[in-house]
Amino acid sequence: MEVLIYLVPLALLLGFAGLAGFLWSLRNGQYEDLDGAAWRAIADDEPSPGQQQPGQ
Repeated sequence: MEVLIYLVPLALLLGFAGLAGFLWSLRNGQYEDLDGAAWRAIADDEPSPGQQQPGQ
């Protein structure tokens, strides 16, 4: 039972660290564009062989 003296504050500290990380990510805009990253991953950025790049 004495181990609870160490584990309860450690659990609270880890919980507050997770909450602080979540609030930090909210303030830095990590959740503003949820669909954009998914579409950028599957978008075809390489031009096809017959397609000219802009500026050429």
